[in-house]
Amino acid sequence: MPTLLSPLSFAGLTLRNRIVMPPMFSGFATPRGEVTDRIIEYHRVRAAAGTALVIVEHTYVHPWGRISDTQMGVHEDAMIPGLSRLAGAIKREGAVACLQLAHAGASTTAAIIGRPPLGPSSMRHPFEMDVDPAEAATPAEIRGAIEAFGNAAARAREAGFDAVEIHSAHGYLLSQFLSPLTNHREDEYGGNDENRRRLPLEVLREVRARVGKDFPVFIRLGVHDEALGGLQLNEAVRAAMELADRGVDLVDVSGGLQGSRPPVVVIRGPGWFVPYAEAVKAAVRVPVLVAGGFTDPLHADRIVREGRADLIGVGRAMLDDPSWARSAIEQLRAAAR
Repeated sequence: MPTLLSPLSFAGLTLRNRIVMPPMFSGFATPRGEVTDRIIEYHRVRAAAGTALVIVEHTYVHPWGRISDTQMGVHEDAMIPGLSRLAGAIKREGAVACLQLAHAGASTTAAIIGRPPLGPSSMRHPFEMDVDPAEAATPAEIRGAIEAFGNAAARAREAGFDAVEIHSAHGYLLSQFLSPLTNHREDEYGGNDENRRRLPLEVLREVRARVGKDFPVFIRLGVHDEALGGLQLNEAVRAAMELADRGVDLVDVSGGLQGSRPPVVVIRGPGWFVPYAEAVKAAVRVPVLVAGGFTDPLHADRIVREGRADLIGVGRAMLDDPSWARSAIEQLRAAAR
């Protein structure tokens, strides 16, 4: 029976345990999107504490997909040297280094990107109050976004990362295309759930073509919008199955358009996405990662022991305490004596 401290080998990777640092925005990049020493140390200390997998914060693949002036970029080759320093620092501490690739879509502003945001349709993001109305992406702009993800993945591999993660959650572009709340298109990218998942699948195909069949590719998948008329779990499970069948090596389960923010009527306890992860895990043959309010190592360990998920992402607790993994390992080892 695997535990939180059991190693895990898949897709050519070997993780020393099942503890993951999920992608968490630091806000420490330069105005050009470059890696800084502060970003490197932010990730390095959490890897040094014993974390097995570090997924580096959402990194924009195209200037139109940027969400902040202090967000890291992987949109041009000039970013590679800094990203290489970051990947190397994580790996020297014994952790697997993964870079998350993101396009904000309608979740940004004209002030940030210099033009109206792009979305699947002409609309305003339903859960982001401070963004501008988005314009519907043209076929050429959709193709440009797909190519940007592929180029970014190739740069991440060149920089020395062990894996990449495609961001299709939290109300970003691919999540917006998946959701019937924001995708009102009537072409091949909208109109039904099969068409709405076309863009994530085409991004995966492009990424896989650029990095090769043996380079690990993950996806952070928003599996429920938790809103009337939004993406439902059964639709997302079908998307997870198709993504896994077409080459995704790990599914990182999270929220859809609302991300980790709960609907106002819901009071959440730790591990709030675990029921969603269970549904995905029952349908795919690749490892499933889940985050969502984990603070107690014994609770995280129990989720793995019960087979409800394969890996546990510890976000806010690790943000508050960079040595959380070290303390968790010590606590679990003491409990096993």
